[in-house]
Amino acid sequence: MLRRGCRPLLCLWALLPLVSLHRLNQHGHRLHAAKERPKLLLVSFDGFRWDYIDRVPTPNFLALMKEGVQVEQVENIYITKTFPNHYSLVTGLYAETHGIVANEFYDPALNLSFSMETDSVYDSRWWEEAVPLWVTVQKAGGRSGAAMWPGSDVKIHGMFPSQYLPYNMSVPFETRVERIIEWFSAPREEAVDFGVLYWEEPDESGHRLGPESSLMDVVIAGIDEKLGFLRNELRKAGLYEKVNLIVTSDHGMTQLSTDKIIELDEYVSRDLYTWVDKSPVLGLIPKEGKFEEVYSKLVDANPYMAVYKKEDIPEHFHYQHNIRIMPILIEAQEGWTIVQNRTNPFMLGNHGYNNTLRSMHPVFVARGPAFRQDFVKPSMHSVDLYPLMCHILSVRPLPNNGSLLNVKDLLAQEPTAISTPSPPRVNEYSYAPVIGSLISVVMVLGFLVVYIKEVTLKQLPSLPHGSKEMSQPLLQEDLHLHFLEKQRGCVRQI
Repeated sequence: MLRRGCRPLLCLWALLPLVSLHRLNQHGHRLHAAKERPKLLLVSFDGFRWDYIDRVPTPNFLALMKEGVQVEQVENIYITKTFPNHYSLVTGLYAETHGIVANEFYDPALNLSFSMETDSVYDSRWWEEAVPLWVTVQKAGGRSGAAMWPGSDVKIHGMFPSQYLPYNMSVPFETRVERIIEWFSAPREEAVDFGVLYWEEPDESGHRLGPESSLMDVVIAGIDEKLGFLRNELRKAGLYEKVNLIVTSDHGMTQLSTDKIIELDEYVSRDLYTWVDKSPVLGLIPKEGKFEEVYSKLVDANPYMAVYKKEDIPEHFHYQHNIRIMPILIEAQEGWTIVQNRTNPFMLGNHGYNNTLRSMHPVFVARGPAFRQDFVKPSMHSVDLYPLMCHILSVRPLPNNGSLLNVKDLLAQEPTAISTPSPPRVNEYSYAPVIGSLISVVMVLGFLVVYIKEVTLKQLPSLPHGSKEMSQPLLQEDLHLHFLEKQRGCVRQI
């Protein structure tokens, strides 16, 4: 009687350790979530060329190099413009994959144009071929803050950064710094874990003056002073030894000359094509039936520009497999400017050229608890920054074109399992404990029902029983990366 009637109770007794283990596991997650999360601040000084730090005294840059790491040459992505490169820094993707292929471009599927100078930048559709790091951090249970970073004031995949400043170039650098320091210093449950900070200089002055102008010395020294202000504010807030600080840029700058101008009107009528974007790399959309005529007139027209059919763009540019890249691409050689005629505006400095040119490479220095001290690395690719930041923040990187293997030597502690992405963090305020308790209650009630049923059946005449079958719901995998399957660009999961 005891052997037959108490089997359900024995099963229940056997399951109690599992219930306790489940609750302990949930408690363990809460303890893990309660730990201090890593902090990272990414700063971009637009157009700060890698060699500017040696041009004038830059004590704050030099201090960061001594306290942390420097990378001498960072090969950024093609094309070396502001919006494509800033999006690559926070996605680890080439432009052909993340979809922001230029500062100005056209999408024939949408029949719409994107321009950094218009409100078109706030249309989410331009940005959703990729997922920026601030979205990934927030989906992993963290918080992010953005001060004017390109794209950070756009709702991407349904999210803004936890805290952000809508873009307004009239807001001083000091105000941007103070705001982001407030976000890092907020009460623990409100403080950001990842921040991005953008400043327009020395790009603006580099375009206007030219990078070789002696007037740029004052501008560069001013950037170093701004970096000093940021360092002091971090110290005052007690964050300097807690926050990992990365200071970099999107591109460099090269000197232009009025003696190096290519006028397309000399070679082909503008009635035959539509012009997209600006020098030094621009796209042409030939009018219907005029493709071969436009291409043949331009392909050998000038020795200082290269003209490509889209399918012939060199593979190492990673700039071919996207509908937003135009049928004909024209690239000027370094220092040359392409215009339709000389009535077009002219700048003394520019960027956007071949990304292998040293003049296009940005500065890179970093310091903090995650980084080595007084270490110089010869080179890296800008797409490698994304997996590095994911590692520092302990979030799982999405598929990207970079590799942590390429930059692991920057870290104070070498990663133990580079090929396996870090598991997502559990939100400190998780519903898991509540769900676990409910599951435990349901299990207990279920076994009580089984027990009562069996005891009741023992009191009845024996009857044939139908077979009982237990089923459970199927689990669906998280498919939040399905959008990347639409890309033709090659990406690598690390």
